[in-house]
Amino acid sequence: MGDVAMTVPVLRAFSNQYPEVKLTVLTKPFFKPFFKSIPNIEVIAADIKGKHKGFFGLYKLSKELKSRDVNAVADLHNVLRSKVLKFFIFGKPVVQIDKGRQEKKALVGGQTFEQLKTTHQRYADVFKTLGFPLDLSQPIFPKKENLKEAFIKIIGKDSKPWVGIAPFAAFEGKMYPLDLMITVIEALSKEHKVLLFGASNEEKKLLEDIANQFDNVINLAGQFSLNEELDMMSNLDIMLAMDSGNAHMAAMLGVKVITIWGVTHPYAGFLPFNHTIDSAILSDRKQYPKIPTSIYGNKLPEGYEKALRSIVPEQIISKIKTALK
Repeated sequence: MGDVAMTVPVLRAFSNQYPEVKLTVLTKPFFKPFFKSIPNIEVIAADIKGKHKGFFGLYKLSKELKSRDVNAVADLHNVLRSKVLKFFIFGKPVVQIDKGRQEKKALVGGQTFEQLKTTHQRYADVFKTLGFPLDLSQPIFPKKENLKEAFIKIIGKDSKPWVGIAPFAAFEGKMYPLDLMITVIEALSKEHKVLLFGASNEEKKLLEDIANQFDNVINLAGQFSLNEELDMMSNLDIMLAMDSGNAHMAAMLGVKVITIWGVTHPYAGFLPFNHTIDSAILSDRKQYPKIPTSIYGNKLPEGYEKALRSIVPEQIISKIKTALK
């Protein structure tokens, strides 16, 4: 989800800077709402669990893509499935993303510790190679969505600043301990409206239990479609998230984001769009010198289970209040 969300501001810049060029985006059906406000763009949903499943399904998909008379292909994913599609769509200029795997391997291995090229710039580099250089320094964001009355009834109409909090991540090493996050939520709820974001599974139940403990805290997990959640997210004053998809979703909408980092690190290139490392709250690398232990947070070495506890709730609360000023 995060990788797809990170393409959005780059494609928005492309659409603005090359309005005469049509973009056709191939993605999973779930992600179609990400691209809804970008002009001159068509989104094709790949049914990879149905008619586009497997080798022959991809062949069928390639025929559908060819019927749109595509002139060039920008592979922003560079995985097996996209490689197979590129094989089928022969005869067209194709450029794939350079993910910088060797640089990232050196970062994780401790050979280097420096800021790598951002993923957004890696996407832009693909288009530059195709003959479309992009300027990402003057970003354009969509307007805040007008919320339906049904949403307003749930959230309320008071004038408190809206703070979104997405406390979950794909891996334990990237998720701030829930007991500490509850302390953050309690403190922020005294002066702000806190909106909780998460998935419609066990996360929904956990967030509902938290929301029931405090005033001004509302659980949105599992209650709305992705399209509706994006509408509400666009109205946030700030989003607090892990190194996760929700951070990139908020950033693509132009929302200010504060991110919490555990065993991953912003140097790998995954800061939210249009943000600097000053917006990130990092685990104490003096105590945990192997950080980043992996690029995606899926490796948690022995002794690093409490790395995120080196960040105290007061740090987060202070960071958010300062950013809101």
